[in-house]
Amino acid sequence: MSWHAQLQLDYRLEGARTVASHQHEGPLRLLKSLYPEGEALCHNVLVHPPGGLVGGDTLDLHITAQSGAHGLITTPGATRFYRSSGKRAVQRTHIRLSDQARLEWLPMEAICYNDCLAENHLTVELGSQAEFMGWDVTAFGLPLANQPFEQGQFLQHIEVPGVWLERGQLKADDSRLMNGPLGLAGARCMASLFFVAGSKLDKTRRDQALELARDLIAAHPLLATAGATSPNPQVLVVRCLSPVVEPAMGLLRQIWGAWRAQLWQCGQETPRLWAT
Repeated sequence: MSWHAQLQLDYRLEGARTVASHQHEGPLRLLKSLYPEGEALCHNVLVHPPGGLVGGDTLDLHITAQSGAHGLITTPGATRFYRSSGKRAVQRTHIRLSDQARLEWLPMEAICYNDCLAENHLTVELGSQAEFMGWDVTAFGLPLANQPFEQGQFLQHIEVPGVWLERGQLKADDSRLMNGPLGLAGARCMASLFFVAGSKLDKTRRDQALELARDLIAAHPLLATAGATSPNPQVLVVRCLSPVVEPAMGLLRQIWGAWRAQLWQCGQETPRLWAT
């Protein structure tokens, strides 16, 4: 039996407080809103009770933020794409931010198990004064558990319409892609952190953010397989490859915290789940 779950999550500003409201169908839930950084910033945890997707499963997430609202979304664990008998497992996330809205999209990693047929789509639309920060972390197999990714496919699609598009399909049996020096070079985790503005970033602000990210990368063990760039005047991107998830996630968390302090003058209050 295939699951099709949907969640609509909307952030709005009531006085000085960001409030989240949601509706769902199927096994997708939102836990209680938390305010560890004050009422202006609403933290939420997204839960998928089945714990993973098999062939034929679909998760559809639609997230909006109205003017002045600031939401932060994370998950309690990895998104797991399990073995498929022929159908694709699909997760689609569509985010729309009004002017002056901010959103942080910080889920735990996606894990591609052997023989999976998986798709992970993220689309972000921004008003001219809106800003977004998020990441995407994908693990191929579980190397430390001796569960390699030897068969299967993974399609990744990240898009800011009219501004930035990254789309790629990875096949486990493509040895040049998975192990070659111009591909993953044997790494089994790829990760990206991105900051996107609804209009062109001030050059000084953009350059300072890149310099900060590069300084943190220079002091990190993943120095040789990480980098920061600006492919578009509205976009900042950090990319890295790692043998396993933990070093990549550690680097992205460092840069995320530094960027939100520099770009938004926010503290570095991490979601409670990250401390468990």
